[in-house]
Amino acid sequence: MTRNTAREIAMHLAFELSFTDLPIDAFLNHYLSAEKFEELATECELYAEVPNAKQDDYIRRLVSGVAGHAAELDTYIEKYAKGWRFERISLVAAAIMRVAMYEIMYMPDIPHGAAINEAVELTKRYDEPETVKFVNGILGSFLREEVKA
Repeated sequence: MTRNTAREIAMHLAFELSFTDLPIDAFLNHYLSAEKFEELATECELYAEVPNAKQDDYIRRLVSGVAGHAAELDTYIEKYAKGWRFERISLVAAAIMRVAMYEIMYMPDIPHGAAINEAVELTKRYDEPETVKFVNGILGSFLREEVKA
């Protein structure tokens, strides 16, 4: 499994957080189990391979961080979504931006450019074409204004 695949799975799980009341550890244990991967593999090829220990750690760190910092991340999204109320942003786009912002802010081993590029690529795959520019613009503004080199 590549880092890109692990990130995409993390984005799926960040999206799923919107629909669960499970504690984060129980949520992650359920979704990262071999049984769940086997079940999901029939629907989506991303789940054909269970993450190894390093990939599992990355996904858990990222999804736990997004869950723990959701309010902060949403504040940044809302701040840079000029003329848009947060409620108008698709749940997929919000999950993608939360993942990228968390990586930028709290995972120094991830290059900022990689986090933004992967977010743009995920948006192309999962959302409407006009959303790609929107996500790229928000993340670019966030990076320029909030992250000190």
